[in-house]
Amino acid sequence: MSAAGHTAVDGLDLAALERYFDEYVPEFRGRLTAEPLQGGRSNLTYTVTDGRTRWVLRRPPLGGLTPSAHDMRREYRMVAALADSGVPVARAVTFADADVLGVPFAVVEYVDGTVIRTVEQLHALRDSDITRCAHGLVDVLARLHAVDPDAVGLTGFGRPQGYLARQVQRWYDQWQRVRTRELGDMELLHKRLATACPAESGASIVHGDYRIDNTILDPADPGTIRAVVDWEMATLGDPLADLGLHLVYADPSFAPVLSGSAASTSGRLPAAADLAQRYAEASGRDLGELGFYLSLGYFKIAVIAEGIHARFQQGLTRGTGFDTVGQAVAPLTAAGLRALSHQERL
Repeated sequence: MSAAGHTAVDGLDLAALERYFDEYVPEFRGRLTAEPLQGGRSNLTYTVTDGRTRWVLRRPPLGGLTPSAHDMRREYRMVAALADSGVPVARAVTFADADVLGVPFAVVEYVDGTVIRTVEQLHALRDSDITRCAHGLVDVLARLHAVDPDAVGLTGFGRPQGYLARQVQRWYDQWQRVRTRELGDMELLHKRLATACPAESGASIVHGDYRIDNTILDPADPGTIRAVVDWEMATLGDPLADLGLHLVYADPSFAPVLSGSAASTSGRLPAAADLAQRYAEASGRDLGELGFYLSLGYFKIAVIAEGIHARFQQGLTRGTGFDTVGQAVAPLTAAGLRALSHQERL
């Protein structure tokens, strides 16, 4: 128990949080309890309740090594902006700077529903429901990319021009910051991406980490997405970067990042080519340069996996399953090289 009589929760000061909720959250009544919410490999996520109402609180990781990837204010602003856009998101409740918990944090409503993280959870569904779920995810992604950022108050949220080149450099800079080893393929992939970088295909809101377990599904209808979550890397940029990353998550090389059983890698999901075609039809976008976007997705995931691995080695992760993440880095990097050289096509 903590000094204030609360059960200790790693990463949260519940007494301080109660004082803050009492002032800024009108629905709050009584003492708070909290517990970590399974799933996030990056920002820490908790369910928080006063016994009547539940919320979700997100804060940066303990000892985070990639601070630009944990911008809580940006995440909160994006969720708030999309409230009436037709893109399903949790209702934004409040945002606090570091003076409450020592780090900034965001609070949103708790959305009841199903989160499918593992292959086993996905395979409990009928084939028809799995297909409908995959199609629903692509349709929501296309809907997100159709939102006018200016119309929802996101003017200046990002700089779409030059987005791809900045992404290549940003994730290489992150690699330099978090790497725990030398990896020649990573250096080569960075050089090839920088050389092959095309002009942007367009500009839209980009989620930055769009996959099945970053959504909450309707328990009675897996084809209906109740909320898209984990907006920490959202910005304005090239929408095909979202699509490329979403398709890359189907590669079995990604599985170790989520404890070896990532739902997105299931062979029962529709083929990547079919999902790409559905997105092209829903969005009207040209996918002629998709190989580059796939390669960029592999590059990004490999760097993120290395960052998680670095925090695990330093004892800064919480929960289980982090011991396998480092195994994914080299295969993901190699896959990025193959995608860029067109040795593997959709």
